[in-house]
Amino acid sequence: MRAGSLYLIFVGLLFLGAGSAFAWLMWRSFDRASDQREWTEAECTILVSRVAKRKIGQEVKTEYRFTVLYGYAFGGQALTSERYSLRGSPWSGGAGRAQALADKFPVGAESTCYVDPADPSFAVIKRDSKGPGYSLWFPLIFVVGGLGIIGGGVRTWKRGAVSGGGAQD
Repeated sequence: MRAGSLYLIFVGLLFLGAGSAFAWLMWRSFDRASDQREWTEAECTILVSRVAKRKIGQEVKTEYRFTVLYGYAFGGQALTSERYSLRGSPWSGGAGRAQALADKFPVGAESTCYVDPADPSFAVIKRDSKGPGYSLWFPLIFVVGGLGIIGGGVRTWKRGAVSGGGAQD
């Protein structure tokens, strides 16, 4: 009986740990995206807009990514940034997405960028999504489930200790 209780407690701890880790990561992403909503909007001019490509070895497909350079003014200073988003522009196996962004932000176009007031040299064109915060309930199900499994294991352990059933291991 005690081995079964220990197993339940262990499984509950795994669920609790995994759910907590994912909830923390999702909260961190949501918090970072929420902070970006406080950043100052600035008009920017696209200076460079192109599709970069790379090939890592002969057996690997060519990968593509959108690269951009834009200029903006903040606090009387002329600044530039290469950041499309906080995480940058990802590499992908198809040129379509990168080309679509290059077409959306052609050289000479005016756009809006978002400047971090704490570090005006840090700006992005695309703010992060707050979506992870709205999906936070999902990993919390694992946290609650893990706590329930742990509680069940502890109750079984106590029942076995009270009834003297520990000899049946």
